[in-house]
Parts: sequence; structure tokens; C-alpha cells
Amino acid sequence: MSYVLRRVGQAVLVLALAYTAAYLLLAALPGDAVIARYASPELGLTPDQIQEIRERLGADQPLLLQYLTSAAAFLRGDFGYSVATGASVSDLLGAALPATLVLAVTGLTVAVVLAVTVAFTATYGRGRWLRRLFRGVPPVLVSLPVFWIGIVLIQVFSFQLGLVPVIGADPLQALILPVITLSVPIAAPLAQVLIRSIDEVRAQPFVTVVRARGASTSWLLWRNVARNALLPTLTMAGLLFGELVGGAVVTETVFGRAGIGQLTAQAVANRDTPVLLAVVVISTVAFVAINLVVDLLYPVLDARLRRARSRPLRAADATGTVGEVSVTPSASVEGARR
Repeated sequence: MSYVLRRVGQAVLVLALAYTAAYLLLAALPGDAVIARYASPELGLTPDQIQEIRERLGADQPLLLQYLTSAAAFLRGDFGYSVATGASVSDLLGAALPATLVLAVTGLTVAVVLAVTVAFTATYGRGRWLRRLFRGVPPVLVSLPVFWIGIVLIQVFSFQLGLVPVIGADPLQALILPVITLSVPIAAPLAQVLIRSIDEVRAQPFVTVVRARGASTSWLLWRNVARNALLPTLTMAGLLFGELVGGAVVTETVFGRAGIGQLTAQAVANRDTPVLLAVVVISTVAFVAINLVVDLLYPVLDARLRRARSRPLRAADATGTVGEVSVTPSASVEGARR
């Protein structure tokens, strides 16, 4: 229980620091959203009218007071109103969030499937040439920028082959190319980490023992190697969620999809501080929640961590005579023997 509380406390601290950093960075920019929106000569507003707008929005107050007021409003769930459109930020997020969630969840799922396929083929594929080929795929994919992948996919599959229409596509067709664009840069580092983890686990002595007992390759892969190689990959998946959010911004801009990414791009162009702060908070909450779930899954996936938190480390454990490391191999040996 103390482990969970400590992790939750760290998550709350990260959220507070992220909000503070975003607020200070936006406040440090020259000018403000009111000037950017209402000082245009086309509107014909006088300086007194602009000052009145600033007072009504609280932009004339000291920075510390503005920060405390904004933070208190966020804690109440009040994200304020867009300076550019005057609409409620909560309504804007509510309208944009579903499309981004569909894109992000589908992209992450495809990225995981692609990474697992590449990693297992690179380590257990038939033929040395095939394994070498798939080992060279992740370094190539990880160097490709998201916007370039999107542009190439549009040129090839939409303009040249005509397989996916750009205009008049149904919801499923409109999701194909953005999902591929978003999943490729995420799948590449996942595959790299998984390949390295599989290689390290395969070199462990217990794998040799289980194989000597007559275990098949599929048994070794799914009962021993994959489970022990999962933890580093799970950590990388949690860290890559930030890249998933950033990739969604670029992907939605390239493909003209309505979502959080397009909303963020418009807010940056308009210096719409309330919208930007709300996007930062939502993204940080999602990132922290994903990594919190990953941290809490560690004891579930690794029995050594459960034992380490449930009791003090015995002297026998320290010397390796009764260590938890031997539990998984021995269980696997017995399973292979049966």
C-alpha cells in the first residue's frame, strides 16, 4: 500500500511541476493572448477597450495571482474560456478528445503488434538472412520523422495508387494512413528494446537448462523468454506515450483531422493560453497515469518485486542460494518435464 501511495504522490508532483512549467513558459513569451487577439487594426478597438478586456479576463493582475487563480480553477475542473473564440475550453476539449483517443489507442495497438512481430522475427525467424533483415528495420524506422512518413503515405497510397481516398473517405478509411503514420515511429524503439531484451534473456543460464530438459522453442519463447523480456519493453512503452501525444499533433495537422493535435496547433498560432494550459494538463495526466499503471504492473509481472516488498531480504537471498531468480527457471523446467 505504501508503494502505491508513494507512486501516486510522485504522479501528483509531476503533474504540478508540469503545469507550473507550462504556465511560466507561456507567461514568459512576449505580449499575451489578449494583445494577439484584439490588438489587430482590423478590429478597430481603442487602447481603453483593449485594457477593459484585459481587466475582465484578469490579464492585468500580477503573475503570481494569475497563476494561483488559474491553478485553483483547474483543481475545480474549470479550464476557462478560449481567448480566440470565447468558447468554453472544456467544450473544445470534449469535442476534440474522442477523435484523438481513437487515433492514439489504435496507433499504439498497431505499434505494439508491429514491434512484437519485428522483434520475434529478428530473433526467432527462419534463416539468418531474414533475422538480419528484421534487425535492421528498427534503426531505419526510428530515424524517420512523423510528418515525412505521413506525406509519403499520402503520395503513394492516395495519389499514386488511389487505395485510400483523401477527400470523401469514410471514418475507417480516414483512419488508416494516420494510424500507420503514428505507429511506425513508436514501433521502432519498442522493437529495438524488445530485441535487446530477448537476446539478454536467451543468454541466461536457466534458458539453457530448460532447453536441455527438452523444452521446445515455442515453450521457451512464450513461457520463459517473452515474460522475462517484457519489463524493459513495458517501461519503454510508458515513456513513449509522450511521443504518442506529440505524434498525434503532427499527424492530425498533416491529415487535417479534427482532434487535440489540431486544436493545439490553432492555440499555438493564436497564443490561446487557456487552451494550451488545458492541453498540457490533459496530456500530463494521461502520461502520468500510463506510467503509474506501468509501475504498478511491475510487481504483478515479476514475483521477485512482490517478495522484495512483502518481506526483508534474507541473507540466503543476498548470496543467491534461495533467490527469486531461480523460481521462474525451476517452474519452467518442471513444466517442460511434464
